[in-house]
Amino acid sequence: MEKLIFHVDVNSAFLSWEAAYRLYHLGGTLDLRTIPSAISGNIAMRHGIILAKSLPAKKYGIYTGMSVVEALERCPELMTAPPNYSLYEKCSHAFLDILREYTPDVEIYSIDEAFMDMTETVHLFGTPRETACAIKDRIREELGFTVNIGISVNKLLAKMAGELKKPDLVHTIFPGEIAEKMWPLPVEELFFAGRATTKKLHAMGIYTIGELAKADRELLRCHLKQQGETVWNFANGIDFSEVIAEAPPQKGYGNSTTTPFDVEDAGTARLVLLALAETVASRLRENQAEAEIISVGVKSSALKYASHQMILTNPTNITWEIYQYACELLDQLWDKETPIRQMGIHTSRLSQETGNRQLDLFDNTDYIKLEKLDRTIDTIRRRYGIDAVKRAVFISDTARGHPGARALDHMEGGISREKRVVDYSRLVIQ
Repeated sequence: MEKLIFHVDVNSAFLSWEAAYRLYHLGGTLDLRTIPSAISGNIAMRHGIILAKSLPAKKYGIYTGMSVVEALERCPELMTAPPNYSLYEKCSHAFLDILREYTPDVEIYSIDEAFMDMTETVHLFGTPRETACAIKDRIREELGFTVNIGISVNKLLAKMAGELKKPDLVHTIFPGEIAEKMWPLPVEELFFAGRATTKKLHAMGIYTIGELAKADRELLRCHLKQQGETVWNFANGIDFSEVIAEAPPQKGYGNSTTTPFDVEDAGTARLVLLALAETVASRLRENQAEAEIISVGVKSSALKYASHQMILTNPTNITWEIYQYACELLDQLWDKETPIRQMGIHTSRLSQETGNRQLDLFDNTDYIKLEKLDRTIDTIRRRYGIDAVKRAVFISDTARGHPGARALDHMEGGISREKRVVDYSRLVIQ
């Protein structure tokens, strides 16, 4: 039986979810989707980029990843709203729940995208197009936001179909429609053809997906190596990847943070690492995993990135131990003169066999006590919130002589606090 794959993509997800929430839950009357608007980070926290934009804003040349300052220069009347990841997670779960009513084979591709393998179940609901339209309309009517759905025989063509024209539409690109619908498109619109690949293709005189599809595969492999063969396959609609409903095992855990100020002293840098170690270690413990490799990365104020890693004698998920190793790596990595704007801790080579520590006669650390302490803190935070327990150094801005302590969250990294919860009482909802 030939496969039947749907690709479901929320239109301007973050902005659509914010617009729907304001209209249906906060009593707003202005639909952000109908005016030049955007979801953007906090400039004061150095997170000032566009995260999502409306179609009217797109007409001004505003794009995701652009700085808010530049966006306002292009469109002074641009209305901006802060991100609210708690809301986004709820909206994502809601539309995924609807998808799972039509097939158990739903692969979460991102917070606002999913693939559905409808091969075995589409006959229960109608034709492929009728079924896709029913799903699309249910999401709009029940949840208040719109999606595009692409239909084809594989994931690649389904995704390309969903991108053809937006919003709130269903498109198909079956193998017989590739030449008509996909080949005339610019090569940069091909999935997996990034900026560097596109630049090399243009240098070879390849500007459309059709030209890429007809190009010599060996020549592409010569110029682009494995990537050349991949994009040639995609241009010809060839994709053998399966819809995987169950997420693959996690290969590593890590968090990074852009600090609201340049870090210039070792004491403050260590505080950032401590806050990052708190979140990374807690994620490891939550998933009953220990890490054998730890790496630390820093980005300077000049945006130059460097990192170091080490292999541990014993895998660990103990906060204090991860912090100590991270400090060692930072000392090897940083000259203590170049200001730092971003730091991260990443772990890999995970093990699920916790508690198998090789003893060292010269190490007097009570690891059992540290493990019990971490478990106790985890329990308190789950029950009473992550702020129920925090290290004293993050409470006072004079603690231990680190002036940056108060500006730091005691659990840094991931989705920052200002992006997770929005106080709408401080906003004017039109």
